[in-house]
Amino acid sequence: MQPAYRVLGPGRARRADGTEGPVRGARLAALFAALAAAGGRPVGAAALAARVWADDTTVPDDPGAALQALVARLRRTLGAGAVASVPGGYRLAAAAEDIDLFRFEGLAAEGAAALAAGEPERAAALLDEGLGLWAGSALADLPDRATDPLVVRVERRHAEARRDRLAADVALGRSAAVLAPLTALVGAHPLDEPLQVLRIRALRDAGRSAEALAAYEEVRRTLADRLGADPGPELRALHRRLLSGDGPEAPGRPAPALPARLTSFIGRDEELAALKAELTSSRLVTLLGPGGVGKTRLALEAAEAYEGDGTVHLAELASVREESEVPGAVLTALGARETMLRGSDGLLGGDPLSRLVEHCAGRRMLLLLDNCEHVVGAAA
Repeated sequence: MQPAYRVLGPGRARRADGTEGPVRGARLAALFAALAAAGGRPVGAAALAARVWADDTTVPDDPGAALQALVARLRRTLGAGAVASVPGGYRLAAAAEDIDLFRFEGLAAEGAAALAAGEPERAAALLDEGLGLWAGSALADLPDRATDPLVVRVERRHAEARRDRLAADVALGRSAAVLAPLTALVGAHPLDEPLQVLRIRALRDAGRSAEALAAYEEVRRTLADRLGADPGPELRALHRRLLSGDGPEAPGRPAPALPARLTSFIGRDEELAALKAELTSSRLVTLLGPGGVGKTRLALEAAEAYEGDGTVHLAELASVREESEVPGAVLTALGARETMLRGSDGLLGGDPLSRLVEHCAGRRMLLLLDNCEHVVGAAA
């Protein structure tokens, strides 16, 4: 069943009578997008007003009253029960899975996990479903979308999902067919090393080794010119295989599903070595320090160099508002959200924490919980 609310493009909604249509009017569409971006969580009236009128120097004299009138209009558009009043604000009466943005994130995580597990056909199906939800820019109707962290996050995941979908085709032996879209995607994201690795592998697997070597040299120059950095270990290893004339590498432990870093990492060798040593002897390692000192980057670098016998997953918890949402967010990061939603018996429901324990019990992995200080009890 398709999501009831769509914000991956111009706002659209399924109304109480079952029909679907656009949310018309700039202010009304902005209010709808701001509520949908919260994933069904409450949003304060002042915060909503600031978002709806973010691009307007003529903010209403009484923003609260103007917002109240706008909410009444949105209820007439969506249905009387679609927008609930809560103390100090409003919320969209929907679960996150009813909103295409959050449905996409879950499908993209599941697809990435299936790809890492060596299931390219399943990954392709999940990613096709997720990418099919896009009809334009994320939260296109928000006046302040350019500075919205959620927009940045979901558009980055969109690019990653497109890369994973092409990787599934490469794994299924369709390298020649994906070279054109891969080249276009590389043009838009030239500093994405995993994407560059995929393109060079596709060239090699399509029997175009000379072009693969030329592509590596182009990537090397781009990284040197724009970042002052050398290619990462995965690119260098692929280059060595190209020079030796080796064919496709045998399946092994998948590369960590970590975001690409666009700058080099220097000057913290002691901290990185200490953290890597801790990971070999402790099941739980916590990084402490004031904001902005580089805890996240240090953790990512340590995870990239992780030499354990399990996969690596990153759960970003900055957007999680309630401690009760932490298990579900971690399940999504592990690509197991669908298991939590449907349950082993095929029925909707199930306690997220129990599902998380069930999912992790038979696996070995390194799990990074980032930006979790505001939900530290549930993270623990």
